[in-house]
Amino acid sequence: MDIKKKDIRALTKVQLRDFFVEEGDKAFRGNQVYEWLWSKGAHTFEDMTNLSIATRDMLESNFVINHIKVDQMQKSSDGTIKNAVRLHDGLIVESVLIPVKNRTTACVSSQVGCSLDCRFCATSRLKRMRNLNPDEIYDQVVAIDKESRLYHNRPLSNIVFMGMGEPLMNYNNVLKAIDKITSPEGLAMSPKRIVVSTSGVPKMIKKMADDEVKFKLAVSLHSAIDEIRTSIMPFNATFPLADLREALVYWYEKTKNRITYEYVVWDGINDTKNDVEALIKFCQFAPSKVNLIEYNPIDDGEFQQAKSKAIDMYVSMLEANNITVTVRRSRGKDIDAACGQLANKA
Repeated sequence: MDIKKKDIRALTKVQLRDFFVEEGDKAFRGNQVYEWLWSKGAHTFEDMTNLSIATRDMLESNFVINHIKVDQMQKSSDGTIKNAVRLHDGLIVESVLIPVKNRTTACVSSQVGCSLDCRFCATSRLKRMRNLNPDEIYDQVVAIDKESRLYHNRPLSNIVFMGMGEPLMNYNNVLKAIDKITSPEGLAMSPKRIVVSTSGVPKMIKKMADDEVKFKLAVSLHSAIDEIRTSIMPFNATFPLADLREALVYWYEKTKNRITYEYVVWDGINDTKNDVEALIKFCQFAPSKVNLIEYNPIDDGEFQQAKSKAIDMYVSMLEANNITVTVRRSRGKDIDAACGQLANKA
């Protein structure tokens, strides 16, 4: 009978050590295997050259390494790279390397498809198939770090969870992945260089605060008026702005960390003075930053980028109220790698 092998990266270091002891071997073998899996990024047991052939064969007969594969890599004219990542079960997600002058950023996915229903986002049109495992998230970062070194001559410096999926709907696996990414036994990246972006799940924002996470929080807001936000992000009916704001107040009181708001301004939707005033009122309770993001069309023309005078109005009114504001220009649009465009078109 064919017995389904367990993915070895689902085991902790302690469990690996215990496995070798049960097999009549030394516990430190577990340490060696753990280092190969996480620090050295081994794809096969054959790669583990400091283990005997007999030990590698034994591992092969008991376990698999469900490693991702970059199925297709596309390069933008601006240096952005988009990866179509094939998972062990054949499903595809996308991740992006975004280079700027001083840093390179990995935009990684946390779900196959998405749990939410934002009408302006291509990913939301894909059915959510499943959550990504911690190792699948980790592997995206490893792949992008290699590309950053190869094509931009520098290691990866930042990570944003702004790819496919809602990270807080895959909370446990996202935290396990970040733990591996920041661990000295993993990639040893600083949690301060990691941003988890959420569309706003109040209960999970409070849980993050209670768990004393060290990474940064960004909120995909787009309107501080309930009726408008629900019209473009229907799940807002379930998680209204009052609940979101209460959770963010809780987050700030616990962490004292500045909150970043991701905000797209659309023509005829949220481009009036009332919209800016509502935004100012919403985020004045704590130090905050508003990133005004250029809209990236997803073909149907229902949403159109606001006119420059509307963007200028947002900037001047926010600055007048001592709220930091940045206008973000999209990168990778020519390969559908920009914010909101990830939809496995390739």
